[in-house]
Amino acid sequence: MEESDASVKRWEDMQIDLLVKVFQQLTVTELVSGISQVCSSWRLACTDPILWKTLDLGHWRSNYIKIPSSPYIWVADESNKELARVLRIAVGLSCGSINCMIFHYNLYMNDKHLLHVAERSPHLKRLVLPGWNLITKDAMIKAINMWRELVSLTMPSVRSPSYVMEQIGRNCENFSELKIMGPCDAKFVQAIATFVPKLKVLSLRCSKLYMEDLLMILDNLNHLQVLNISHCVLVELNPPPDPPRFIRKLDMPILEKASRLQSFMYCMQETCIPCQRAIADDGIMRWYNYEDWFWSTDEVSSLAH
Repeated sequence: MEESDASVKRWEDMQIDLLVKVFQQLTVTELVSGISQVCSSWRLACTDPILWKTLDLGHWRSNYIKIPSSPYIWVADESNKELARVLRIAVGLSCGSINCMIFHYNLYMNDKHLLHVAERSPHLKRLVLPGWNLITKDAMIKAINMWRELVSLTMPSVRSPSYVMEQIGRNCENFSELKIMGPCDAKFVQAIATFVPKLKVLSLRCSKLYMEDLLMILDNLNHLQVLNISHCVLVELNPPPDPPRFIRKLDMPILEKASRLQSFMYCMQETCIPCQRAIADDGIMRWYNYEDWFWSTDEVSSLAH
């Protein structure tokens, strides 16, 4: 009996590389649930950089309700505390090896959450931001200043986008890929053209976009290679008192300007479900009304997750 017991290997005696392969099958939630505290071997395996190239919280939502005044949402204290705990353990185990962070559209971080992960992820290259109702301008600027290797950003639309684009232009010399999840107006386009003129990939899918702004993109972003306006609500402004006109088909001048791009993606089909949803929401997508995967989809493969 003793001989038999001696031949049985315990989990903590497994080789570290085998433990890492097992842990690769786990979600972030499972990895931060206490696995690293089982023993020293498991702790060592949990800090392997291969487990933390991507911090994916794409399924983690805040427990919140909408309120009528700024910041327009209220997040339960327990939800904030749990998010802080997960982020603290995850970035602690990552030891600075995170290259990609993905947050759910309806996860609401505050300044402390954001700056905690920014300080501990200096090599971040891709970021999918959540709603930032609770994040101040100063905190966002500080975070961007720490993410100097940032290449790709997915972000909700904001009322004052200039400071975001300006900070990226100043600090992130390799920045080349942007996805905007919301209306893209003239201020936003102007900020992009001014501060990140070398942008190569831009996705505005399911957004509201005025034709004059589309023309500004095509005329001013000379380094742009990929433009995705699939399922956008395209609007042309007419001189008053004529009402705006919704565009159902792109004309030849637009297509000719877009022909210089490597890839110009658009979809304006009446039978297309995403197009129908964008029209119903007037280009201000109510992502919470639809399937949980819908917000994370993109025709540009590098922006889908």
